[in-house]
Amino acid sequence: MKKIALIIFSAFLVSSCYNNKKVQDNTQNTVNNGIDRSVMPKPGPAPTVKLGKPETFTLANGLKVLVVENHKLPRVSMFLSMDNPPVAEGSKKGVSSLLSAMIGNGTSKMSKEEYNEELDFYGASVSINSGGAYASSLTRYFPQVMKLTAEGALDPLFTKEEFQKEKDKMLESLKSNEKSVTAVASNVRDALTYGINHPFGEFTTEKTVNNITYQDVVNYYKKYYSPQNAYLTIVGDISVTDAKKLAEENFSNWKKVQINRVEYPTPTNVNQTQIDFVDMPNAVQSELAVVNITHLKMTDDDYFAAVLANQILGGGGEGRLFNNLREAHGWTYGAYSSIGADKEVNSFSARTSVRNMVTDSAVVELFNELKRIRTTPVDAQELEAAKAKYIGHFVMSAQKPETIAKQALQMETQGLPSDFYENYIKRINAVTPEEVEAVAKKYFSVDNSRIVVVGKGEDVLPGLERLGYTIDFYNKDGEKVENPLKNQTQVPTGLTANKVVDNYLKAIGGKGKAKALKSVKMNFEMTGAAPQALQGELIFMAPNLEKQVINMNGNPIMTTVFDGNTLKMSGMMGNSEKSGDEVVDKKVKKGIISQAFYTADQIELTGVTKVDGKDAYKVQVKQGDDVTTEYYDANTGLLLQSSVTMETPQGDMEVVTLYKDYKKVDGIMFPFTIIQEAGPQKMVNTIKSIEVNKGVSKADFK
Repeated sequence: MKKIALIIFSAFLVSSCYNNKKVQDNTQNTVNNGIDRSVMPKPGPAPTVKLGKPETFTLANGLKVLVVENHKLPRVSMFLSMDNPPVAEGSKKGVSSLLSAMIGNGTSKMSKEEYNEELDFYGASVSINSGGAYASSLTRYFPQVMKLTAEGALDPLFTKEEFQKEKDKMLESLKSNEKSVTAVASNVRDALTYGINHPFGEFTTEKTVNNITYQDVVNYYKKYYSPQNAYLTIVGDISVTDAKKLAEENFSNWKKVQINRVEYPTPTNVNQTQIDFVDMPNAVQSELAVVNITHLKMTDDDYFAAVLANQILGGGGEGRLFNNLREAHGWTYGAYSSIGADKEVNSFSARTSVRNMVTDSAVVELFNELKRIRTTPVDAQELEAAKAKYIGHFVMSAQKPETIAKQALQMETQGLPSDFYENYIKRINAVTPEEVEAVAKKYFSVDNSRIVVVGKGEDVLPGLERLGYTIDFYNKDGEKVENPLKNQTQVPTGLTANKVVDNYLKAIGGKGKAKALKSVKMNFEMTGAAPQALQGELIFMAPNLEKQVINMNGNPIMTTVFDGNTLKMSGMMGNSEKSGDEVVDKKVKKGIISQAFYTADQIELTGVTKVDGKDAYKVQVKQGDDVTTEYYDANTGLLLQSSVTMETPQGDMEVVTLYKDYKKVDGIMFPFTIIQEAGPQKMVNTIKSIEVNKGVSKADFK
């Protein structure tokens, strides 16, 4: 069965190679046009940006209104923002998210359908959530659009039917993310950094969502949707006089509710750097982050040096982390860092996703980069490049309504000086290499950091233990647990690889039936390999004939055929053939179900592990120079998973295949769902039909 998935995966590899080839062709064309990409362009003079200053006034209910006139385009945008103090939702975490999903779907006087029809009539863009609202339209329609937006936010239609629908959707989303290493890493990282009971550290679970009632959502809205800490920013082709009139007409009746600040324990860093590890046996790569608390604010004198230091370290594809972990070592698709700056507590983090086998090495290199930027002044050219990119982003976004609104809002909520954005470029350009080094020492900790790793314990922990850090263990809920490998199930006495494979063959229908299998034809649908679902057909004929056709919208995009001697491929990249040593693994096949023909000298039982929470026996299979690891359910005997390491331009990559939904066809059990994961890529292959020992002849493989 394992060969099925590897054949399907070849479609993805061919597609990737095709895309890489297009990139190479484009690069070559650029060079031919006279541009040398190895030489960094010289930055031009610093641009001058003229930013609109807001006119401000406050309504009687406490709503503060900011108006920025900009008559370049006949459009107006409004941004309603709540600046409430952070609040923990506790056992009902997710209530604000449910409010965001429900609000904006009509008003007490207008159904959801009628409300949306009205907005569509004006060609407006409107969104309302638990933290405010946004609307944008042509100038002539803005009064009507603002009225509709205000009604949707201040007189929302909440129904129990809508609540249950959104709650079910949230639970389904959480369920689908149960095995997501990325989602678990994000949750646990925040929980450990800020504390599970802190507003920034708590996360939504099925349990907390199930605790939420319809009335909880209504009560949350009544308690926290208030003009007390709210700001209304209006930007665009409108006068201050007209903006004030509209604000008073639509928001003056909004009743003020007193919102008191709740004090939570201030998050702190650990006493010394440690590893916080979460075991996820299904992980094909590790999610790695180095995190420490900071108290950086936008009003701090070293703010601009801090954001530039972060840009140099890991702000993008030209950052040091990216160049080290991806370009130099080929361990990851990307490595980045970020630093928060807000009046509340925030953090610095450096993050990446790496192959299991290099997790410990990635930790070492990540800390090497942290130490380097803390102890060595950055090169002047590197600093200038970081400045140019930061200024470029600032200039490009400076005239966007959302940027203007954000800047006006930050002036108020962050207590920024009136000339903060006018002097933004000047302050960036004034940063020196010495200042970058100083802020790196201050904000990028190497002595009091959490190294949060979520990955496959049996593959990752031995290497991490050699680094010498204290290791604490947590589950996916952020709760401290014992070392997951401490009480690992042992292989039963007398069990061998042959017995494991024989049990598998017995479970699927018997070794005799597996050996006697003459042909198999499968039709499948593949999602995740392309923007839309692909359809395909797989045909096998004993002992080793194979054919695969991949279609998109009924049109073949790739065909591969192995006739016993030659592998022929045709599709978007043209035609090609492989023979001899290139296809020796296919030529030595003895039948369709490989396990029926394994010999004792090519299989080895190497241990017990968990796959989808089930005990599984690990069997290594050697076929020529290739080694595949297969995982068999200790209870049912069925094949649950296989993994193989493949060579790619980015380095070795582990391809993991999951086998699910076994069904019997003519006396033989086949998996009808095959899921492949390789790095960040995930493909789901759903078998639509299987035919056994009919409808296949040698003519199909010509």
